[in-house]
Amino acid sequence: MAVLHSAPRVSADPAALETLGAALGGLLVDAHEEHGELMLRVPRESIEDALRLLRDEHAYQQLIDIAGVDYPGREERFELVYILLSLTKNHRIMVKCSAAEDVAVPTVTTLWPNAGWLEREVFDMFGVPFDGNTDMRRILTDYGFEGHPFRKDFPLTGYHEVRYSEEAKRVIYEPVELAQDFRNFEFTSPWEGADYPLPGDEKATMPPVMEVKTTEKPIQTGAGPKTDAKAAEHVARGASGGTVAGQGQGEPVPEDTKIEAPGAPDPTEDRHDRLPREDTSPDTHGATQVEPRKSRDRDE
Repeated sequence: MAVLHSAPRVSADPAALETLGAALGGLLVDAHEEHGELMLRVPRESIEDALRLLRDEHAYQQLIDIAGVDYPGREERFELVYILLSLTKNHRIMVKCSAAEDVAVPTVTTLWPNAGWLEREVFDMFGVPFDGNTDMRRILTDYGFEGHPFRKDFPLTGYHEVRYSEEAKRVIYEPVELAQDFRNFEFTSPWEGADYPLPGDEKATMPPVMEVKTTEKPIQTGAGPKTDAKAAEHVARGASGGTVAGQGQGEPVPEDTKIEAPGAPDPTEDRHDRLPREDTSPDTHGATQVEPRKSRDRDE
């Protein structure tokens, strides 16, 4: 059963783009709608003033997140996205500005206290500094970590590995040593196959199929009139009536073939008759004979 709510998921205010664009005035570089979201672009040095105006005069009270995107081909390769939410309007907008690794972006911790951790995440992952943030430390990576993992030129395996050393009894950092060259990949279609031999390819070279051997003469199979006549001697004819599936005419009927059944086979060797066995055991008749029990009255 569907549950309907009076508040829409996203406020469909067609005049929001024109209203916010006019309010920002010279602070606005570009404004458009994309994927159902309102996008506003402002200069980097004006990001604090623009967000303050949106918070105080247009009721975008909450800073949901600060996201970063890396475009290595641009002169200012990074793009920061500030996501704002209006609880009263039930509407969300995104404010963008460009950034570089050697130019600091004005902090917005003066507007939202939670921006401190969000700016630290952007600094840790992308290396974008923020001017005015008094606690610009890494927040996701470990102490002494080198590089920024969300940059497009950051290697997948990193530069250093962290492990616990039993000898030093502490966590240590050391350069990454790969047993195999994981950074070289062959983008070959599995249906076309690789140009170089793979392990196990030597098993694919099978010898040609041998020709099936067949008997050239019927005598080599043991079949023939003599075999058929011999087999007929031991097979009784079937009954004239009735049919058993797969067995021809009915059940077998006993038939007198005038052939005597073979008897016991002849002995293979001669064996002399044994002499009667002498009885050397002592007489046990007395020991096994039960004497009649005397009456107690008679004894008395």
